[in-house]
Amino acid sequence: MAMTLRLSDDEAEALRRRAERESRSMQDVARQAVREYVERSSREELLGQVLDEELPRYAEALERLGR
Repeated sequence: MAMTLRLSDDEAEALRRRAERESRSMQDVARQAVREYVERSSREELLGQVLDEELPRYAEALERLGR
């Protein structure tokens, strides 16, 4: 799917410099950044769900350990 990404001048310049340092295209660097963001966000969301579901179950034990 094609899309247009609008960056500020500073963002575009930072992306250009990063791509140049890595000898990659700006598109490749931007796509990798998006993939990493989605993966990290998904993991954080899953961890949050697990903690929300499991922490109440162990609240009493955690409270006693904290004393």
